[in-house]
Amino acid sequence: MSDVYDLHIDTDVTVQLCDCSREDAQAVFDVLDGVYQLEDMTAPGPQTATGPAPTVWTATFDTAGGRHEEVRPTSLTSPVGATLTGGYHAVDEVEKVLAAGFDIQSLQSVSGDQETEARLLLASR
Repeated sequence: MSDVYDLHIDTDVTVQLCDCSREDAQAVFDVLDGVYQLEDMTAPGPQTATGPAPTVWTATFDTAGGRHEEVRPTSLTSPVGATLTGGYHAVDEVEKVLAAGFDIQSLQSVSGDQETEARLLLASR
């Protein structure tokens, strides 16, 4: 394994957003993109769906890189479910950034050997 690969295991956090509009997902990702380096993001689907289908927005952020801008409170049209997956320290850092921009409620945390998963509910301040 390369040193670069080892570093990204500890610093990358995958953020999945569900039960929200495209605009709310973009607002959350914009907050994180102002602090961390965006590594990967799934392309958004069509603006309007033809039936009741769940939408999940996914992006991966490198917590070791980025602009590290100051986070300001951000408005959402409705609460957003967020799942953060990655190394313990990296997930904790992303959760702190989200707490600076939104009211957050911790719903569940699942810990593994080297990774953790945190489920949050984000709302406007």
